[in-house]
Amino acid sequence: MNKTRLYWICQIGGWSLWTFFNLGLKAITAGFDGMELIGSTLVTVFSIYSTHIYRNFVVKRKWLRLKMPKLIPRVLFMIAVLSLLNAFFVVLVYYVIDPLSVEEIGFFAQWLLQFAFFSILFLFWNLVYFLYHYFDNYSTTLKFEATINEIKLNKLKSQLNPHFIFNALNSIRALVDEDPKKSKIAITQLSNILRNSLMMDERRLIKFNEEMQIVKDYLDLESIRFEERLRTEFDIHPASNDFEVPPLMIQTLVENGIKHGISNLVEGGLIKVNTFVENAKLNIQIRNSGQYLNGVVMKHGGYGIENTRQRLKLLFGEETSFSILNENENFVLTDVIIPKIT
Repeated sequence: MNKTRLYWICQIGGWSLWTFFNLGLKAITAGFDGMELIGSTLVTVFSIYSTHIYRNFVVKRKWLRLKMPKLIPRVLFMIAVLSLLNAFFVVLVYYVIDPLSVEEIGFFAQWLLQFAFFSILFLFWNLVYFLYHYFDNYSTTLKFEATINEIKLNKLKSQLNPHFIFNALNSIRALVDEDPKKSKIAITQLSNILRNSLMMDERRLIKFNEEMQIVKDYLDLESIRFEERLRTEFDIHPASNDFEVPPLMIQTLVENGIKHGISNLVEGGLIKVNTFVENAKLNIQIRNSGQYLNGVVMKHGGYGIENTRQRLKLLFGEETSFSILNENENFVLTDVIIPKIT
């Protein structure tokens, strides 16, 4: 159903319902005749017309875009104006139909009573109208932001996959002449990693254990190249498997540690991945031998770091955190905190 049709259904239906209620109340208390029905119909038509004119005024003046401090006084003023006009019209109609009843109460007293009654009606009308548009605009904004975020995430993932493949192929190329047998094993491991990454390409998040399988395959691949220069350790909390993480996120951070830490050390070093769960959030810590020197890692290896920061922000907003720092003289600590998606 489009908005115009919904508006007219609510407009005509709402005012008609009020008329039937009003006539029913009169029928129970004092009864009514044909003139009463005509009068009530005229009042209903005038109310529909006046609120429709008001609605066009609101749209033309772009009040739906105003903030609350500016909107509220304008709306209250228009409620008073509409109530004045409608109260005067109602008293005038009733005076034409039954002047004695109006004179008994008094014209001003009748007008004041109708003014108070219409103020309540128009206040309710404005609440319904503006709340509907507020939630409709909010929903539209959320959908738009979700679409933009999805585009950004897909762009980041499309950048990440070629980057990963390029680095992996370079690792294998170094083995082809040196050790053909190991290079064949490396190609098999790379194909396993690529198969897994292609299967999860359309997913925004994957199970933690699926990501860790890719990390272990990748480290096995790099172990062929680095041999005894690369050592690995894992300390994974069992509850980690209840969480989901961005695809290739941990792998990218591990790769960053190897490329900008261990590969620059003659004696090689250690990659350690450990996790723990605290306050219903998953804390992932990746330690690598080396030093993070005044942004040097960011300058030369910032692609994976910046990619990770953006993806975490898009997926989890303010509920996530990411940091990279020197834990001591020997290790760089990369720390990621991820909330549980319910």
